[in-house]
Amino acid sequence: MPARSTNPSVSFGLDRLMTPIGIALLVTDVDGALRALDWEDYEHRMRELLRLHYGAVDLRNQPAPADMRTALSGYFEGELGQLSAIAWRIAGTPFQRKVWTALAQIPAGTTLSYGALAARIGMPKAVRAVGHANGSNPISVVLPCHRLIGADGSLVKYGGGLERKRWLLRHEGVEA
Repeated sequence: MPARSTNPSVSFGLDRLMTPIGIALLVTDVDGALRALDWEDYEHRMRELLRLHYGAVDLRNQPAPADMRTALSGYFEGELGQLSAIAWRIAGTPFQRKVWTALAQIPAGTTLSYGALAARIGMPKAVRAVGHANGSNPISVVLPCHRLIGADGSLVKYGGGLERKRWLLRHEGVEA
């Protein structure tokens, strides 16, 4: 008989924020750091990513920190630099964390190809792995996975749907 896990579940707060492109789900830890940001219509995927990164997760309705909500609202109102004011914390493999941290360095209003990001992190042949890590990014918008595009400039894959990706890029001044 397999042994049962005695690891307790991790508890995070869950809040919702209305945005021009849907209701954003904000998952925060006890210190108020953002652990996940996804869209209400993709809640199942978000919960699965949390499970993969943290094991059993207990989400309790709890307001996100006011300064985080203000920064996100500011971003959606056109103050693009507000995202850098948001405290975040990530789990994941060392490679995933490297990719996600590199995403945070892509300035608003710019895009990179998956290959360019792979080169930027010193692993130019890891294009597919960068794509997989990007697809597992738990903190949409703040870790701007929407700024990665195909080598030919095309919009490719976005966990929140291509219409949201297109909106986010246009919002940042990129013709998509």
